[in-house]
Amino acid sequence: MHIRFLLGCLLLAVVSVAQPPQSNPGSNHGNRFEQLGYLLQSPNEYRTASGAPGPKYWQQKADYDISVELDEANLRLTGTETITYFNNSPDQLTYLWMQLDENIHNPDHDYLRNGRNRMEANMSNTQLVNIEKWRTAQESGLGIKITKLTDASGNALKYTINQTMMRIDLPVALKPGQKFIFKIDWNYKIPDRLVWGSRGGYELFPEDGNAVFTMSQFYPRLAVYSDFQGWQNTQFSGGSEFALTFGNFKVKMTVPGDFVVAATGECQNYKQLLTAAQFQRWQQAQSAKDVVEVVTLAEATANEKDKSTDKKTWIYSAENVRDFAWGASRKFVWDAMPTYVEGKKIMSMSYYPKEAYALYRKYSTKVTAHTLKIYSKHTIPYPYPVAISVEASQGMEYPMIAFNYGRTEKDGTYSEATKYGMIGVVIHEVGHNFFPMIVNSDERQYWWMDEGLNTFTQFLTEGEFDNNYPSRRGPAHLITDYMKLPKDQLEPIMTMGDNVTQVGANAYAKAATGLNILRETVMGRELFDYSFREYARRWAFKHPTPADLFRTMEDASAVDLDWFWRGWYYGTEPVDISLDSVRWFKMNDASNTAAFQQKEFDAVHKLRNKDDKSITYATDADTSLRDYYYFNPGADAKFSQQQREAAITIDTENKSKWANKNFYELSFTNKGGMVMPVIVEWTFKDGSKEVDRVPVSVWKLNEQKFTKVFIKDKEVTAIRIDPMRETADIDESNNLWPVKEMPSKFNLFRLGGGPVRGASAGGNSMQRAQKKN
Repeated sequence: MHIRFLLGCLLLAVVSVAQPPQSNPGSNHGNRFEQLGYLLQSPNEYRTASGAPGPKYWQQKADYDISVELDEANLRLTGTETITYFNNSPDQLTYLWMQLDENIHNPDHDYLRNGRNRMEANMSNTQLVNIEKWRTAQESGLGIKITKLTDASGNALKYTINQTMMRIDLPVALKPGQKFIFKIDWNYKIPDRLVWGSRGGYELFPEDGNAVFTMSQFYPRLAVYSDFQGWQNTQFSGGSEFALTFGNFKVKMTVPGDFVVAATGECQNYKQLLTAAQFQRWQQAQSAKDVVEVVTLAEATANEKDKSTDKKTWIYSAENVRDFAWGASRKFVWDAMPTYVEGKKIMSMSYYPKEAYALYRKYSTKVTAHTLKIYSKHTIPYPYPVAISVEASQGMEYPMIAFNYGRTEKDGTYSEATKYGMIGVVIHEVGHNFFPMIVNSDERQYWWMDEGLNTFTQFLTEGEFDNNYPSRRGPAHLITDYMKLPKDQLEPIMTMGDNVTQVGANAYAKAATGLNILRETVMGRELFDYSFREYARRWAFKHPTPADLFRTMEDASAVDLDWFWRGWYYGTEPVDISLDSVRWFKMNDASNTAAFQQKEFDAVHKLRNKDDKSITYATDADTSLRDYYYFNPGADAKFSQQQREAAITIDTENKSKWANKNFYELSFTNKGGMVMPVIVEWTFKDGSKEVDRVPVSVWKLNEQKFTKVFIKDKEVTAIRIDPMRETADIDESNNLWPVKEMPSKFNLFRLGGGPVRGASAGGNSMQRAQKKN
């Protein structure tokens, strides 16, 4: 429809600009832009308001000297460890808490009793066994056995085991600055990982009768004691992982003589363990330009045939790590190559059975190296001397070593999906070296703090690996199905650990998408990248909380993000911004209307002859001093239509500047609740495109709706909101507008005398004119 707006209506609108702005209705002005305030912990001398560690920040330390033996025939691990615990806190401690993660398989653990299940018409043996897993655990003898616990002098220590946590009662209170040395002997039956779904255990290969062992969470280890929550002694129930204390490790692992061991840290005795040819290849790998097989496929295949009765002890050491894990098997191929990060050499290595050879030999070590480089660019330079990827049909991370999956078909072929899945999991799990192995967040409390941050950085790393990588399309739209769910099926990202019901969607995808939106849409890459690196730098080898992340991101960027943390991390409202209407305007070229207005204006402001004998007042001598009230003393400021027309002239001087412009008035509604910047893509008649970005502050005074005018040189044929799907908008059907209507017309005026002088005749007046019509 072609609409010509009446001049009088436009003039009414111009006058209205001069009126005091009206406040928005309370229902449209919520609290989405209020500061987080009480939702964050109060700043103190340990953690500052800027998000940085405070001047009195402290954390505990625990050093471990561990010896273990793997009994392959009986599937049992036996260990002894000496622990030196340093109390760096200002508090006096009367007991210590230790984690016994392997006790998750103990039949007395709630984990084995609290599962939900139901009967069906047809039940398999596996389903029936799972219903009573606690009895299976009891029959299998699973769970850790503490055989001895003494202090450094050999005196027995009193302890209490509560499922996966063990409290050691100290004979004398441990004062600030003191250390306590104690010794623990223990053993446990190694579980079948595929049966129990556990992180640590064994996987048997029936074809050759050999197993791959992934020995993780295998030793009693100190829980975290921190300034913000004291002891973190929440039970381990198989889901959200663990907070751990940094320290140094020396670990001796005695295994069958034909086993190859990969572990956290650096091996201290390769020369005594490897054949001469293998050791020579290891030395060659130190400066190789490509991947070198230290233990070859042929050697690994030969190892599978005869099980050695000899034993060997592999010795590894690691400094300033929060945990220790290892993998062992006679099936392992082992390859290696050097990686350089800011001039420092890191040995990237992979260990894998022949069942994964075609994928892992080609990709694993090189993907590991790529991961170190990209993560280092976005966080801090990788500080450790090695990074290891082990194929073990699962994904799990530990310092310097990650267990991954990705096997081929029996003929060595693989699908593209398997390839990208394998690459993705290697990037993800090796990337966990940064979150939480270095930036040591607490997943038991905040699952998203390591998984969300790591998944976000994983997307960046994948994007720089292959221009065909699926995640290059952007992760935001992948979360929309989850965010469309009914409110009673959603939960905030800030939900505690094992209370999260949809972990993948919530703690991984939504948390990662939030950071991607900050980087690409809200802050921009330069500000985001600087702030994200600052967070990693500040909290490397420390224990950060969400408040430390939130505050650092704002402190380092000067961008107020409380609205984002409040909505995306503390809330469940989705993004759904609707483009409700599009109106097109062009300037009216009716010259007769302009001539009429000029004539009326001149009649009111007619200048008198200077020789007129009636000149008495200054307003007679200089008629420019006269205004509307001179002719209408005591009149109300509300003009009649005719008087307003008389006070305004057509702006012929600037008319040419706007004559060929296209004015588009767009009206938006926030249907989802989560405020977000608005990204508008314009498609012009000539086929070209252009993108405008409206900042989130456009919603501040009215969180429900706004109208905005855009001026374009070319005629628009289509409009799309969020064209790159970067804001996780859950309803794309209301993001499109095919412009078919003819433009409405408007006149361009210059303000003349009278009370309309000083009012703005810019875009706002145009908006008001169109609203009134």
